[in-house]
Amino acid sequence: MSATGMAVFDDTVQKTNIWLKEIRDELHLDTQEEAYRALRAVLHTLRDRLVVEEAAALGAQLPMLLRGVYFEGWRPAGKPTKERHLQGFLEHVNSEYVGPGPVDPERLTRGVFAVLTKHMSAGQIDDIRHSLPEEIRALWPVEG
Repeated sequence: MSATGMAVFDDTVQKTNIWLKEIRDELHLDTQEEAYRALRAVLHTLRDRLVVEEAAALGAQLPMLLRGVYFEGWRPAGKPTKERHLQGFLEHVNSEYVGPGPVDPERLTRGVFAVLTKHMSAGQIDDIRHSLPEEIRALWPVEG
């Protein structure tokens, strides 16, 4: 039985739940809500660090429901942000995380990046990684 009555919506809810479960497992979180908060914080930070074209290309590879979360509140003017160092990037993740805290933004970022790597094309991941400074790029899983 369809949850929404529309296959396209049921499909995106199912894909989103798969991503959230994988993030939950990767980060050993207790709830899907925590996984959602981690995913949202990392996606918003990454989106804001990418040039507009690359940010849009990343968004295009997300399930439709997550694409809405990704673009929520986005203001492309003034992007990308100029975080050149790991600490600034992680502070941005921490500020984007909405929930009971404290959290380890590096741990969250590594876990979300691992799930993105699993679900997105290798070419897209390579483009994103190479657009980031080396310190931030090091958060992505080692290829191969």
